[in-house]
Amino acid sequence: MWITPEEVLLANALWVSERANPFFILQRRKGHGKGGGITGLLVGTLDVVLDSSARVAPYRILHQTGDSQLFWSIACGSSRKEITEHWEWLETNLLQTLSIFDNDDDITTFVKGKIQGIIAEENKSRQAQEDEDCGKFREAELKMRKLFGMPEEEKLVNYYSCSYWKGRVPRQGWLYLSVNHLCFYSFLLGKEVTLVVQWTDVTQLDKNATLVFPESVRVSTRDTEHYFSMFLNINDTFKLMEQLANIAMRQLLDNEGFAADRMLPKPCKTLKNVSALKRDLDARAKNERYRALFRLTQDERLDGHTDCTLWTPFAKMHVVGQMFVSNNYICFASREEDLCQLIIPLREVSIVEKADSSSVLPSPLSISTKNKMTFLFANLKDRDFLVQRISDFLQRTPDRLCGLTGQSETPSPSTPTSLPPTPPVLGTGELPLVQHYSSSLPTAKQGLLSIYQKDQTEDLGPKATKEKMKEESWNIHFFEFGRGVCMYRTSKTRDLVLKGIPESLRGELWLLFSGAQNEMATHPSYYAELVEQAMGRCTLATEEIERDLHRSMPEHHAFQNEMGIAALRRVLTAYAYRNPGIGYCQAMNIVTSVLLLYCTEEEAFWLLVALCERMLPDYYNTRVVGALVDQGVFEELTRECLPLLYEHMQDLGVISTISLSWFLTLFLSVMPFDSAVLLVDCFFYEGIKVIFQVSLAVLHANMEQLLACTDEGEAMTILGRYLDNVVNKQTVSAPIPHLHALLTSGDEPPPEIDVFELIKTSYEKFGSLRADVIEQMRFKQRLKVIQCLEDTAKRSVVRAIMTESAFAIEELEELYVLFKAKHIMSCYWGASSTPAERHDPSLPYLEQYRIDSGQFGQLFSALSPWSCGMHTATLSARLFRLLDSNKDSLINFKEFVTEKMESVYSPLNTLLPLLSKKDAVVRLHVVKYFKCILLKCSHFTEMFTGDEVKEAKEAGEAGGDSEDKKEEKIKDYKYYLRMWAKEKEPKKETIKDLPRMNQEQFIELCKTLYNMFSEDPLEQELYHAIATVASLLLRIGEVGKKFTNNGSKKPELQPLPAEDVPQQEKEDSSGEGGQSLVSKALAEAQLDNPTPPANVSDEEAKDDTSISSYSVVSAGSLQCEDIADDTVLIGCGVGGAIGGNDFRRGSAPDADWSISFEQVLASLLTEPALVNYFEKKHDIKSKMAACKAQRAVERQISSSSDHELVNPHSVSLGF
Repeated sequence: MWITPEEVLLANALWVSERANPFFILQRRKGHGKGGGITGLLVGTLDVVLDSSARVAPYRILHQTGDSQLFWSIACGSSRKEITEHWEWLETNLLQTLSIFDNDDDITTFVKGKIQGIIAEENKSRQAQEDEDCGKFREAELKMRKLFGMPEEEKLVNYYSCSYWKGRVPRQGWLYLSVNHLCFYSFLLGKEVTLVVQWTDVTQLDKNATLVFPESVRVSTRDTEHYFSMFLNINDTFKLMEQLANIAMRQLLDNEGFAADRMLPKPCKTLKNVSALKRDLDARAKNERYRALFRLTQDERLDGHTDCTLWTPFAKMHVVGQMFVSNNYICFASREEDLCQLIIPLREVSIVEKADSSSVLPSPLSISTKNKMTFLFANLKDRDFLVQRISDFLQRTPDRLCGLTGQSETPSPSTPTSLPPTPPVLGTGELPLVQHYSSSLPTAKQGLLSIYQKDQTEDLGPKATKEKMKEESWNIHFFEFGRGVCMYRTSKTRDLVLKGIPESLRGELWLLFSGAQNEMATHPSYYAELVEQAMGRCTLATEEIERDLHRSMPEHHAFQNEMGIAALRRVLTAYAYRNPGIGYCQAMNIVTSVLLLYCTEEEAFWLLVALCERMLPDYYNTRVVGALVDQGVFEELTRECLPLLYEHMQDLGVISTISLSWFLTLFLSVMPFDSAVLLVDCFFYEGIKVIFQVSLAVLHANMEQLLACTDEGEAMTILGRYLDNVVNKQTVSAPIPHLHALLTSGDEPPPEIDVFELIKTSYEKFGSLRADVIEQMRFKQRLKVIQCLEDTAKRSVVRAIMTESAFAIEELEELYVLFKAKHIMSCYWGASSTPAERHDPSLPYLEQYRIDSGQFGQLFSALSPWSCGMHTATLSARLFRLLDSNKDSLINFKEFVTEKMESVYSPLNTLLPLLSKKDAVVRLHVVKYFKCILLKCSHFTEMFTGDEVKEAKEAGEAGGDSEDKKEEKIKDYKYYLRMWAKEKEPKKETIKDLPRMNQEQFIELCKTLYNMFSEDPLEQELYHAIATVASLLLRIGEVGKKFTNNGSKKPELQPLPAEDVPQQEKEDSSGEGGQSLVSKALAEAQLDNPTPPANVSDEEAKDDTSISSYSVVSAGSLQCEDIADDTVLIGCGVGGAIGGNDFRRGSAPDADWSISFEQVLASLLTEPALVNYFEKKHDIKSKMAACKAQRAVERQISSSSDHELVNPHSVSLGF
């Protein structure tokens, strides 16, 4: 490629000149290409270690003038072809022009200007993202693609210098981290190591330091472990690897490929060696931390953050922290945890102004809200720029409460990407017959608990007094710290939450702490319209919802009548419609029913959105991945905090059993309601860490009893009875019987445990848990859980198909891995259809993943036991068309593995039906023909045929007996049922039932066979054999046609026009004699033996099989796109031997011509070469092993050469 001219002082250092003229020199890097010796090895090693540009561009062109010692590099190339094109362009376009100049300086100026002009033109066509990347990084990306055979779609994120430990020997080289692969390359003194690992194959990612491996990163897959060390900044590298592995796990879970952020702002200046993708991933990581910290929606994008101080009127002091600005919010978090946190929605901001600076209060900024609250920030570094950014966002933020009324049909920004941009709406002018939700419903105005308690007399006892005191404490807090979304959140807020939220404020504070209030405020009327669109639809989710409605807190009187049940139905159905990726999962009904007790329907809906999509990610999808991940985190925390108990519990297998129900329902299903709801209070404020803390506290409280347990059942009983007796002595609600407690209570009730004491203990003993540590542990467990689920899915697929396949279990598992890898590759390397079209989670695992014809062709070439050469693509396309029964251009694993089984173990069975004819009946008939051929040709033939005849005889005898005894049998209803079932049973077909093959099918059969034999070691012998068989079958068909026409001529057949019948040629002297009956029949049918074409030698013409090296087909007008121009066509009653392209002028296939299966079988068995070919068994294990080996290639070569930089598509990385 052309490069910006750069000075070169030592032109011949480490370079060899290959071409020269008065103005330019073409050079090659020493050590590149053949030879090079020790110098070449040293230069190659230096290029790799020092990341020299010469490694990717070993050719260059220099510009020189006269006797000047100064050279200018103007072009470089990765191959001789590329650099030669540049050289020829210079000679053609510049040499004559440069010879006119008199001054050397003018020549240099002209050349530099010309090259810069060419580069400018090329840059205009480049994509914007590529323009952002610096030249050094683009060079590294090009190097990666050439070294590892990556296509253009594979984008490099970053690359690092490091050592790869191969055994106990470190190999210094470069680690390339792309979106979908981890790659490593090293070249030291002739030893080359190349490693490629797909991120979807990674099962574990650790950063550790041992005596053997210094501070290193371990990348584990199912098969092996790889160690990398000697990083300049190992923490930065490891974080990026975590991000990429997490994206890959998300791809396995949701089938979503990585999409670069097109809205990412461009940097003010080009960052050195930092790609746009790296900036994108860094921005995503910051956005995720920002959203998790302040409980914001998934579409919120952090614009920037800066250090500042916030004046806190309640403490009369300035708090040091950071201000965060995003497209919809201004947030503040103190440097000291829990000291102060603030969220200011821009929709609530009324005034932003700069206050007067002073030595006490430098660079202050005042922000006022609509509810008359004012926040004063100071010590801002770039206040003017910050004010400008906030003003810009305010201009884009209309008054949400009135400005978005026309957008009420727009889904929430956190709606999964699988949803359409807008929910389906009713047709124009069409109104729903029944209105399912309206603001007049009791549940639309208040929670169910308020509805059912309003008629109760006011209790003035000590519990009610305590409740009043709680309410008063919160009112004082609201007065000091504010109320609503702009409230100051401090450690005092947490203390009040731990003491229990009053029932009258519970719904309001849940909405506030979860962030659901912001979504509800910005999407008015969304829930009402969603209910109208969702209700009345019949889906799998709605059926499951109806089944679980009456199981949702049946002990509570609010759900013992239609009002509560109907409200629960509407909320669950609306969410299932909003997020079909989750739909409905068991345990959602329990959580939602509790939300409805304290909130209106709309509030409960948005709380459910916050739970499922932000606070408990992936908990309620079809495989409860999030709950399984947190279960693994809980096990790891137990090992760290309670190591002695952990060992014992692992032996019993209790932790994995108990924790799932605890996490999925937030203890609501295992603890009395009045106690569990206090944990929900803490959960909405603190997040998942509270659930972990309480779980550890429960285990700690029962440690002695659990250590004395001898089996799982005893441990479960101990924990169940403990949780049943966790009571809330301060509740003012009527006692609700706990069904679980009624079932597990023993003779002696255990002592009661105060829930407030349990929460307090959990904070005292395990309060050191941090959210960021939990997220780190979640990442490790997510890798393990998702890969475990993938292995489970693989085993399910194998169990489902093993009875239908001749493959061994291990072979089916390997085939599934290869097939799924091809599907996953289509998600990021471009394909004819989108990933969503290829993957349907609602289908069984056996049919979920699908591939197109291109990917099938790659698998066909890799796994096929035949070498078909140039015809491989043709055979692959025919086989794919045959498999694609629904014509959607995709096939699933069940179709793939069934057909591959037949093709590997019995080639003839699969390849012969691959006709270009599209008639399904034709294909079916041919399949039946050659299934029988396979059985006849194998050593199972006699057994099969004998059994079949025996079965036929037995069936006939049984039928006769049944006729004789029909009169005697009592025809009761059981008899008719048996007769009906027998009629429904598929009839077993025998060889006699197979239809005859017509001439067009026979032509396609011959074409397929000739393609299949291409490049076989016994190619000529097989061609001779099939030509002999084909010629014989053509004559047999003509004989049969003659006898049939003599016996009874079909009235619908019309004779061919005279001009379509070519003149018959004379019989060749080398043909067969006329002594046999076949010869007499052929003579009567006026069939002559074909004569060899003119270009065939005398030696080849000694027998009539000399033409077998050419395709034997009919001389019909059928389109024969697979037949070469030099094909010889054997006449079949309507023509003779025709060479060149004359066959296209022949007659149409003869409709009267046909042959039977017995005739085909007898003819094939006369040729030992064909019999041996079709009886040969093939081992697919070696093929699969070769495919698997391409996933991580380690090769050693002596030196670099021109062919070393492989074609980008020559190395397959999809297996």
